[in-house]
Amino acid sequence: MAADAPERAPRVLIADDQRLIRTGFRLILTARGIEVVGEAADGAEAVSAARELRPDVVLMDIRMPAMDGLEATRRILEQTPGCRVLMLTTFDLDRYVYEALSIGASGFLLKDVTPEHLAAAVRLVGTGDALLAPQITRRLVERYAAEAVRAPEAVPADLAALTPREREVLALLGRGLSNTELATELTLSEATVKSHVARIFAKLGLRDRAQAVVLAYETGLVAPRSGARNCATGHKGAADA
Repeated sequence: MAADAPERAPRVLIADDQRLIRTGFRLILTARGIEVVGEAADGAEAVSAARELRPDVVLMDIRMPAMDGLEATRRILEQTPGCRVLMLTTFDLDRYVYEALSIGASGFLLKDVTPEHLAAAVRLVGTGDALLAPQITRRLVERYAAEAVRAPEAVPADLAALTPREREVLALLGRGLSNTELATELTLSEATVKSHVARIFAKLGLRDRAQAVVLAYETGLVAPRSGARNCATGHKGAADA
């Protein structure tokens, strides 16, 4: 039997208004076998470049001139199917990071990330998985979710399509459980858990577990400061998505 083909490295677009940051990240990624297909100095350039170059992953600075990273992320996710966005920020508890996760960004990194962590994060997000830093993400979601909770009449409409079991699974996703942990908690097979997760994503229009975490908080399935487990999924492989 032939050996499995090596996994293709993701193609990356770097969007940051600081040339030094773009150059540094390009050098780090290319030295580790990850192709950087382009750079952008603001959000508008990022949207245009993503549409033209079709990268697998966009490293997106949040605060840029002309068009900020939040609006650029929204447009890229609408206009470039299959593209994943990884936010770059200098602040781990940033409202804009929370908003970016809620509209579909697959995770975020601090700009002082180590070269090894940067490359690993890009590869992970490139597989279609979400990258959420454990403790930082829990604090981030808890800080802003309480302010973003929707009006009571809007919540049932969001979750009405889910079965009771699917709502239970979504709540556990919000607490940060992996598929393996979900299977143990609910006494189900991992295959059944994956089917539940896939149906939840399809019914609610979620891109990945990052959005599932945000929605679980916003709809009250997981309460801020409830002692929930960490909200990280980044340590899991793509099969757990």
